Amino acid sequence: MYGDAETVRRILTATGDTWAVVGLSSNRNRAAYGVAQVLQRFGKRIVPVHPKAETVHGEQGYASLSEIPFPVDVVDVFVNSEAAGGIADEAVEIGAKAVWFQLGVVDETAWERVRAAGLDMVMDRCPAIELKSLR
Repeated sequence: MYGDAETVRRILTATGDTWAVVGLSSNRNRAAYGVAQVLQRFGKRIVPVHPKAETVHGEQGYASLSEIPFPVDVVDVFVNSEAAGGIADEAVEIGAKAVWFQLGVVDETAWERVRAAGLDMVMDRCPAIELKSLR
């Protein structure tokens, strides 16, 4: 498993409340849309990151992580596994504190790079599910 219970808890409760959600668009049928809503309900500020740079859930979107003009604590990745490693590298570059790969998103070499850079990382899990289990 990629992300022990303590790391999951730390990211969700202590790492910070600004979450860039990569792959979040205004498409209500996508998992990212619902997960971002749950994150907001739990007090997280979500930042949509999508090529369309749409405003979603009342938050301004950006086309890439590097365009976000303020610090990001956690980068939540909803892209396919083949593209996820590049997003993880960009998360390290922007100074994020943690990276979270969603259910089904797995890249073991990205896991190793992110951890070697000193960031916390969870892979192949959903923060919406994990948040509900914290209660």
